[in-house]
Amino acid sequence: MSKTLVQQEFGKTAASYLTSTPHAKGRSLDRLLALTSPQKNWRVLDVATGGGHVAYAFAPHVARVWASDVTQEMLDLVGREARKRGLANLRTAYAKAEALPFEDESFDLVTCRIAPHHFESIPAFLGEARRVLKPGALLALVDNVVPAGSVGDYVNAFERLRDPSHLRAWTMQEWRDALAAQDFVVLHEEELDKTMRFASWAERHDATMQALLRAMLLEATPAVKAVLAPHGEGAELAFRLREGLFVCRRG
Repeated sequence: MSKTLVQQEFGKTAASYLTSTPHAKGRSLDRLLALTSPQKNWRVLDVATGGGHVAYAFAPHVARVWASDVTQEMLDLVGREARKRGLANLRTAYAKAEALPFEDESFDLVTCRIAPHHFESIPAFLGEARRVLKPGALLALVDNVVPAGSVGDYVNAFERLRDPSHLRAWTMQEWRDALAAQDFVVLHEEELDKTMRFASWAERHDATMQALLRAMLLEATPAVKAVLAPHGEGAELAFRLREGLFVCRRG
């Protein structure tokens, strides 16, 4: 069976996601824990777990965590890391976000962090999340968000050039509308800025592609620069991305 673009991209970079600062230590990780108040009897599903950071964070506070992903290399890494950390209640599962292999109404919390912009269908993912959640249970998600209009289109193109598996980051309003369509009640939402170091962000590419990405960042219009906020020079070049965080109850 041939691998999808997402599986190809994440398979070859799996190890880097374990130590990636935005994934391993981003503010949104602590916020998810604080806002959901996990309970000892909960069953939790982390969709598109990547390096497993959400699963590791929740495992000590709940009865069981399932870490799911479509990339086997990621799942192998998460399994090894869970054993290394002594997280005996963490399990891995091969699962597509739009077709979760779990029973209806079987989880107290579904999480998903910095992944939906890679999904083939965010609405289908939300429908599956609603299906596997118990009535009144929680969905907690984080993803990159962009402004509406041409500036958001530019940011998405910038991200997609660096990573072809990046399909599209949504606006906050698009998330609100999609959550409402699935009968999720938003209990809390917020936006968080994160600083991206250009050198590590673009390191998977050769010098030519890095030069093109740098030009897209530094030669952008004032409106785009106001969003990406490039700063620093040379090895210290950095820019800003924004995450949207939602904690919702299944209606």
